[in-house]
Amino acid sequence: MECEKVIDILQKQAAETYALEWDNVGLLVGSRDKEVKKIYIALDATDEAIKEAIEQGADMLLTHHPLIFRGIKRVTQDDFIGRRVMELVRADISYYAMHTNFDVMGMAEISAEKMGLADVVPLEETCVEAGASQGIGRVGSFAKQMTLGECAACVKSAFGVERVKVFGDFEKKVKRAAICPGSGGSDVKYALLAGADVYITGDIDHHTGIDAVAQGMAVIDAGHYGVEQIFIEFMADYIRRHIPGVEAVAQGRVEPFYYV
Repeated sequence: MECEKVIDILQKQAAETYALEWDNVGLLVGSRDKEVKKIYIALDATDEAIKEAIEQGADMLLTHHPLIFRGIKRVTQDDFIGRRVMELVRADISYYAMHTNFDVMGMAEISAEKMGLADVVPLEETCVEAGASQGIGRVGSFAKQMTLGECAACVKSAFGVERVKVFGDFEKKVKRAAICPGSGGSDVKYALLAGADVYITGDIDHHTGIDAVAQGMAVIDAGHYGVEQIFIEFMADYIRRHIPGVEAVAQGRVEPFYYV
């Protein structure tokens, strides 16, 4: 199937028009008329992901985070972005990124479902379509009240992470929860406005965490990769179901750092 037709099907899940204005999504490297028989899916276009895509004989690389985010003035071996772009071109691999458009039309809903939240609404509204609000993150309620410690255990189980960072009293009772996969520091204010007892996200810094607790809301930081890695298996399954004749290869779990 031509890359352009593959992109059309991917956009049925998360159209590029849903991306936030500062983002860079879509086809970032390669040709739209490239024949695609195998797609390699990863969270980031790292050196390892590109190497594995080449070794797998992939025709297309699909990631959540875009390799090219800000403007670049040259493509050379002198920096890691240029080096990776050159590797993709050399291997004739088309590269496509689904970032904040997938955050709006996929990531938020999937993560809320994994946590068992009910009566969910967007945490930060980014657009209204056909009378329905869409946006970053979700806020809803658990079926029953639990302690913050029990909630942390649920987060670990839902996303398969070994540890989480918790701000707040482990015995605090929580029922209303907000979730924002990835780096959620900028959306703390929306979680507070929504009356969340606990905010589940990643990449929360010290001051943001303790300030949230001071305002009555606990925070569980499951790590940026810890939550957003759900993109990989979801999109692999989506491709298998919606793009016949195209093989989907999901990158194995690759933690970006270690605790020592």
